[in-house]
Amino acid sequence: MDTNLLNNYVLKAIDAYPYELEETVENLNYALSYESNNAYALCLMGRLQAEQFEDYEKAKYYFAEALASKMDCIKVYPMYIMVLIWNHDFDEAQKLIDFAQTVKAVGKGELLVLQAQLFEYQEAYKKALKTFKKAKLFVYNKGYTSFIDSEMNRVKNKLKLKKKKSSKSKNKKKRKQKKNKI
Repeated sequence: MDTNLLNNYVLKAIDAYPYELEETVENLNYALSYESNNAYALCLMGRLQAEQFEDYEKAKYYFAEALASKMDCIKVYPMYIMVLIWNHDFDEAQKLIDFAQTVKAVGKGELLVLQAQLFEYQEAYKKALKTFKKAKLFVYNKGYTSFIDSEMNRVKNKLKLKKKKSSKSKNKKKRKQKKNKI
C-alpha cells in the first residue's frame, strides 16, 4: 500500500467535509479500501454518520474502531464523547471522559467542557456550572473562553427556569393542601 496515496485520500476527505459530502464519502471509501483501520478515516466517517445522518450507532461503531486502531488518536475522543451524549449513553460517555483524561495530549479543558455538557444533559446544572468554571482554567484560547462563558450563561438560564418551575409546583401543592383542609 502506498502511504502517500492513503494520506492523500484522507486529506482530501478532511478538506471536503462538510461542504462536499459526495467528495468526502468517495475519498473516505478509497482511503478505507487501502487501509480499513485508518484511525483518521474512521474518525471522519464517524463524524459523517453522526452529524449528517444522525445515525449515532454507526458513528459509535466507527469511533470505537478508530480508537481500537490507534488509542492515542486524540481527535477521536471529543467527537466520540459528544456522540455518546447525543445518544444518551451517559454512563459510557462518563467512562470515556475518565479514560480520555489519562491519554497524553488530550485537551483537559475540552474534556471538562464535555463533562459539563454531560452534566447539563443530566440536568445537574450546578455541577455543570462548576465544571465549566474549572474548564476555563485549562484553556488557552480567548475564543474558547468566550464559548465557555456563553455555555455558562445558557446553563444559568436553565437553572433559573428550573428554580421557577419548582417554586410554582411548591405553591400549587400548598394551595391544594389548604383546599383539602377547608
